[in-house]
Amino acid sequence: MRGKLMTQALQSQLKIAATYMRGGTSKGVFFALDDLPVEAQQPGPARDALLLRVIGSPDPYGKQTDGMGGATSSTSKTVIVSKSQQPDHDVDYLFGQVAIDRAFVDWSGNCGNLTAAVGAFAIAQGLISSGKLPRNGIAEVRIWQANIAKTIIAKVPMRDGLVQELGDFELDGVTFPAAEVQVEFVSPSAADARLFPSGNLVDRIHSDDFGEINATFINAGIPTIFVNAAELGFSGCELQGEINSNRDTLAKLERLRAQGALQMGLISSLEEAKTRQHTPKLAWVAAPQDYQASSGKAVNAHDVDLLVRAMSMGQLHHAMMGTAAVAIAAAAAVPGTLVHQAANSASNKADNSIVFGHPSGTLKVGAKAHESTSGWHIDKAIMSRSARVLMEGWVRVPKCW
Repeated sequence: MRGKLMTQALQSQLKIAATYMRGGTSKGVFFALDDLPVEAQQPGPARDALLLRVIGSPDPYGKQTDGMGGATSSTSKTVIVSKSQQPDHDVDYLFGQVAIDRAFVDWSGNCGNLTAAVGAFAIAQGLISSGKLPRNGIAEVRIWQANIAKTIIAKVPMRDGLVQELGDFELDGVTFPAAEVQVEFVSPSAADARLFPSGNLVDRIHSDDFGEINATFINAGIPTIFVNAAELGFSGCELQGEINSNRDTLAKLERLRAQGALQMGLISSLEEAKTRQHTPKLAWVAAPQDYQASSGKAVNAHDVDLLVRAMSMGQLHHAMMGTAAVAIAAAAAVPGTLVHQAANSASNKADNSIVFGHPSGTLKVGAKAHESTSGWHIDKAIMSRSARVLMEGWVRVPKCW
């Protein structure tokens, strides 16, 4: 055994082409599929082991010091991009949410924030036909989101034949301005699930911690459980420190999320929620109020249509996950949901948009919905993000499979 360990210790590290990118309010390590070791080009243990080692997980210290992760759910992410195998699409995009303290990669959902960087990465990697790319203007990249089998259109600005990354678009939760990337989620509801799993716009969810409370379950962008802040004893103005420093509160919210996942049919037992951390999301909503964002910025009640706070991988998110923002937009577009009720004053906007307040500031999103004999449907949801290459070259890791 000792000889085997010594042999492993003497092996050279693998050198794998990679790009470290910010997309929206998240960061992740991006790979072109063909650049991965052959064993990791297919789903399975080898791929998971590689991505865990790249990010630096599992880390019992919770810091990911020996990897590229940033010790938060927003920065413990990986992306694999390849030329699309789907008709009328440019690239396939696969997202892996890497757990921090466990040897686990969650493939059950998308990352809407990093979606904003996929088009730019694909262009830079030569995965898009040059005939589709304007020298100056907007390149429309049709993305097949492989985790959820959905189409996303990223509108990437180009200048002098290159992706334009810099600009004056400001995104709360991101320190510096950049070029705006509009992202359009086409029919964002899960293909094999109803928009509202139970058929109801509002359900009752039982929690030993909170009692019987109202909930809206929705499959759009990412499966999400919406509840009223007041029924949790919250105001809707919470910041990360208030929630994430309280283990008892986190445990209660995780138990509520697990119960919601069970009622949505996403898991068959409460125990199974431990292996499905990325989905569903749990979020709470409230009517507009004045509050101070984490940056110190004042958010005024008259500047927002509602307040939303969302949990990600067991922690309150510092801003808002892009996929959860799609769920917010979708739920707000359907009269009767808890989100629509909280944003009631915005229900008649001509552009179907809302502005919601989150811990880092505000975000504008929009969705178009219609009702048919089979129920409610979301045609599309739109939001603006930004993206930027932070570093490109190679990551080095020992062979770990």
